[in-house]
Amino acid sequence: MAELVRSEHDAGVVTITLDSPRNRNALSRQLLDELGDALDAALAPGAGTRVIVLGHEGPAFCSGADLKERSDGGPIDSRPMVAAMERLMVAPCPTIAAVQGAVRAGGIGLMASCDLVVVDRSVSFALTEVRIGVAAAIISVPILRRVPAGKIAAAMLTGEPFDSDAAREMGLVTHVSDDVPSTVAGLCAGVMAGAPRAVAETKRLLHRVPTLTTSTAFAEMRALSDELFSAPDAAEGMAAFREKRAPQWPTE
Repeated sequence: MAELVRSEHDAGVVTITLDSPRNRNALSRQLLDELGDALDAALAPGAGTRVIVLGHEGPAFCSGADLKERSDGGPIDSRPMVAAMERLMVAPCPTIAAVQGAVRAGGIGLMASCDLVVVDRSVSFALTEVRIGVAAAIISVPILRRVPAGKIAAAMLTGEPFDSDAAREMGLVTHVSDDVPSTVAGLCAGVMAGAPRAVAETKRLLHRVPTLTTSTAFAEMRALSDELFSAPDAAEGMAAFREKRAPQWPTE
């Protein structure tokens, strides 16, 4: 059976590619199993992964659930999809969705689970679940963590498509680009320029601080700031700044 997910590692950047264009990268059991394996490998201790890029082959990023597979019967098990989204959301390294084709239904959840979402200006989106008699249930978790409910309510309630400008305005995507690979490469280079732990802590605080009370947030972040300023990475970073050179961050 042909592989539906490919993975490449290049100097700290792991690119995971959905490669099932025959069915518009639908979320079949096989694709989700292979995606889970690829994410596990990228996040394994010692893998040296600094950034994960989730891309695709073919004219669609992802068309959502494999409806043919679902209609053929068999048990419904959403756990592999949940696991993939959780891995992208809680990975210690930044995750970037590189989207150059249409995104529908569950594909939007997969995309929204990434920290940064770069889309081609021509891309269209639709949350079509209500039109087949279901709800955008599990994917609402990553979506509503980045988009105010009122801004995406119409799209979720009607299933009507929306464009890249609307997606950026509501906060669903972070970058609209005429050259997705170039934009993604620039973001990866920016991440790689930072200290690995500093980047990991920044991702963590982006998720954590909004959940805290003001006093708790200041207490936790003061402690983190004091610790990081006392660590070897800060000494190296400040020395490199004074000496007008690139810092030499430790590797795993």
